Amino acid sequence: MSRLMPHAVLDPTPTLDAARNAFNAFVDSLSRDARTVALHDSDADGVTAGVVWQRAFERAGFAQAVRVTPDRERNAWTKANKERVRARAPQSLFVLDLGSQLEPIIENVPTCFIDHHRPEGVPPNATLISAYTWQPIPNTSLLVWKLCATITDTSDLDWIAAIGTLSDLGENAPFEMLAAAKGKYRIRYLKEATVLINAARRGGTYDPEAAARALLQHTDPRALVNSDADEVKQLRFAREEVKAAMNEAKKAAPVFAGRVALLRMSSPCQIHPLIAQIWRTRLPRYIVIAANEGYFPNRANFSARSAANVSVLEFLREIELQEGEGYHGHGHDQASGGSLPIERWNELLAKLGFSSEVFAVK
Repeated sequence: MSRLMPHAVLDPTPTLDAARNAFNAFVDSLSRDARTVALHDSDADGVTAGVVWQRAFERAGFAQAVRVTPDRERNAWTKANKERVRARAPQSLFVLDLGSQLEPIIENVPTCFIDHHRPEGVPPNATLISAYTWQPIPNTSLLVWKLCATITDTSDLDWIAAIGTLSDLGENAPFEMLAAAKGKYRIRYLKEATVLINAARRGGTYDPEAAARALLQHTDPRALVNSDADEVKQLRFAREEVKAAMNEAKKAAPVFAGRVALLRMSSPCQIHPLIAQIWRTRLPRYIVIAANEGYFPNRANFSARSAANVSVLEFLREIELQEGEGYHGHGHDQASGGSLPIERWNELLAKLGFSSEVFAVK
């Protein structure tokens, strides 16, 4: 699919100036009184992108700027998540950090996708603002922060975007905003705040809105980290829950088939991406897949990671499965994954070359 995609889809906004022009054109087409909704991812980059968007649009005079987070599947195109958006009766829609596809989220609603993942298409009459081809590639919250600066003052929201940047790209990401934020707010507070914000979607209760509220209620990362607010207490509890789940999951040993190293775990916490990343550095010659069979009932959620010279997206997309529920093969070139019913997950394992001894059981 991606190999046949028109260049215009992969590179609709090749520069920051082009992205700003596309953003301003879309915003200028909107009424300040209409209901404007942003659907954003629930990880730290997605939540910070959504909070920056909310604050900026409120300041820019949009009377009904509303955020929506997806459910635990974190897929904007599932029926459940489409209903979440539809329930807010959007007259215009922003989709942040959730990718882009040919299928619209809501038919006949003007939509702007802002993203840094590999584009997979653009719905008719929608706007795609993508940083996928930029060097270096910024994360979504950093991109949203820069774009929103064209419609209002976002200078005091830098720490929020910095948390998203730290989460996605690490403390050495080569961006001026991050360097300035580290000096302004101190890196230890930014890093601690990042861990807390991420814990909301990784914990077993899955409550990204607690992370959003914590960001909205505090003025800087130090205030958030030292806060006794209920939301922050909830984030600390989720962090400890995730820590305990990680300690258990680290006991898993990889099983190998061809180019793939498989790690299996069962936890209500979203720990599989962390386990996949840990083992990717230990097994640089392999595509590492960490599968969590306890995240959803009768389903396997998995994260796949690869070295910089291998596209895990291409690898997963070359595996054809029978039609059915679930999805796989979206995201970044070196960071992908999926969510599949047990039957389709076992089919994927078989096609990867694993024996039935490692198949999941309902």
